[in-house]
Amino acid sequence: MKNEKAAEIFRSFLKRGKYRITPERFEVLDAALDHNGHFGADDLFIQLKNLKSKVSRATVYNTLELLAHCDLLSKRNFGDNLNRFESNFKRQTHDHLICIECGKIVEFTDPRIRDIPKEISEKFGFEMSSYSFNIFARCKNQKECKNRN
Repeated sequence: MKNEKAAEIFRSFLKRGKYRITPERFEVLDAALDHNGHFGADDLFIQLKNLKSKVSRATVYNTLELLAHCDLLSKRNFGDNLNRFESNFKRQTHDHLICIECGKIVEFTDPRIRDIPKEISEKFGFEMSSYSFNIFARCKNQKECKNRN
């Protein structure tokens, strides 16, 4: 197992929830945490199949949901009705800028944004656990936008 600390967190989560602890789930965990950037369940399934894995599509889908529930992954939707995932493990909190024409995703951090979700939560009597901030826009440089001619 490549990600021992993450495996400990996941194993504890599975035990608490009375989920089966299987080698396939930990294979999905390693592949998901090693993946750069955002990915869909089918992307990860294909990647595992290309590595001659025996993990089923259902196991990939179910395990990704469990990994999101135990906060090792974030589940994202960038306005295209596709669920994508990204690792939370040892990653800095960041936000997203998404081109509505070509789908390009740029990750960014800005200290002005970081404290706003907590302040708003407190103002309305909530205790913040996480937040997601996405900006939907169009690429300014038309030549770089994949869907434009």
